[in-house]
Amino acid sequence: MTLPPVQERIMAMRQACGFRERQSGVTLIEQIMLVAILGVLAAIATPSLTQLFRRNQVQLAQTEFIAALQHTRSTAAFSGRPTLLCPSRDGAQCSGETRWESGWLIGHDTARKGQPDAAPLRTGPGYTGVTILGDSGRRFVRFQNDGSASGMTNTLRICRRGQPDQTLVVVISNSGRIRGAKASAEQAASCAAAQ
Repeated sequence: MTLPPVQERIMAMRQACGFRERQSGVTLIEQIMLVAILGVLAAIATPSLTQLFRRNQVQLAQTEFIAALQHTRSTAAFSGRPTLLCPSRDGAQCSGETRWESGWLIGHDTARKGQPDAAPLRTGPGYTGVTILGDSGRRFVRFQNDGSASGMTNTLRICRRGQPDQTLVVVISNSGRIRGAKASAEQAASCAAAQ
């Protein structure tokens, strides 16, 4: 195959100057440099991602408790029967504790014994690495058929063990109002110190 005269001259000039056709691809050195750069970036990002994950766990627990409390309150109002939310280790009975991180259940409490009348209406999971404390002496939250929680004012403190700066609370008032907030310094310290 013969090349047109112009291309022949270009090829001759390139060979005379020592010019070679560039091959495409990635060299081993370039690959090693890319892996090194990715390793450095991953090392920089890991602490930030860990903090984000831990903060997300606390926020998720707060959101789930607010939803569970709202569900309990609406169940009491719609059924016309007192309904409680309490900590539970087995998902069948209230544990009688003020610690909630092992799980919880919702059930009707017509007899007002602090235990569900029958099988729980709903149960919730436990939380690994998160501490959830209720006020001392408050072992459950009971809503009346009018939606109030009279005598049941409670503040749930949610934190990661040893990390008071990420502590959140869920507050249940006597009127049945449920709200989430950031914890006070005292609430945060007591939650983070709990074993």
